[in-house]
Amino acid sequence: VQLQAYGGGLVQAGDSLRLSCAASGRTFSSYDMGWFRQSPGKEREFVATIRRSGSSTVIVDYADSVKGRFLISRDNAKNAVYLQMNSLKPEDTAVYYCAADQSIKSYFNAAEYRYWGQGTLVTVSS
Repeated sequence: VQLQAYGGGLVQAGDSLRLSCAASGRTFSSYDMGWFRQSPGKEREFVATIRRSGSSTVIVDYADSVKGRFLISRDNAKNAVYLQMNSLKPEDTAVYYCAADQSIKSYFNAAEYRYWGQGTLVTVSS
């Protein structure tokens, strides 16, 4: 699967922004999806994940730092995953990446994902 993330930009603290990740391939629905971010000088960190459990159950998880402010969703018909970011803070400034793989065990571990988008920069000014 090939991924392309977009939607980043420069916003002020308290603003909202929605990131999108477009995926290629006919089996998008079978992939677990994640959003990660990386700030200068820091390691890539987990932000959110949306994945399947069984045939119809969808599980979402968030990093504590974004819980209650960010919302991950997906539209399998459009081969897309989204990250709605609300109440943005300067510390949310980073390059955001979408990632995908199948049957991920440790969803917060970037090494578990084989497929990555190119990243989109989000800058939050104070």
